[in-house]
Amino acid sequence: MIFHILFNYNQYNKVMDEKIQKVLEEKIRESTSKINEITTLVNSFGQMKNPTEFERGIIIGRLYNSFYYQSRRILKRNPTEQEFSEFIELLKKHEHKFEEISGNSTSEE
Repeated sequence: MIFHILFNYNQYNKVMDEKIQKVLEEKIRESTSKINEITTLVNSFGQMKNPTEFERGIIIGRLYNSFYYQSRRILKRNPTEQEFSEFIELLKKHEHKFEEISGNSTSEE
C-alpha cells in the first residue's frame, strides 16, 4: 500500500507547466551568462559582508520573478503551492551553477 502511494505521488508530483519550465531553464542560462552585470550591480553597493549571497539573491530573485510572471501570463493564475515546490526543486537542481558563478565573480573583485 505504501509503495503504491509513493509511486503515485511521484507520478503526480510534476505539475509545473512545461512552457514555464522551459522559460525558467532559459532564464537560468541567461542569468549565469550575465554574471558581469550582476557583479557590477553588487559592487555598486560598496563593501558588503556577503557579496556572494547577494549575487545568489539577485539570481534567485530574477528566477522567482520569471516563475511568477510566466505563471500569470501562461496559466492566467498565480502558481500553486505544488508548482512553487517544483520551482524550489528546479533551483536546487541548478544550485551548483549558482555556486560556480558566485565563486568565479568574487575572485574577480
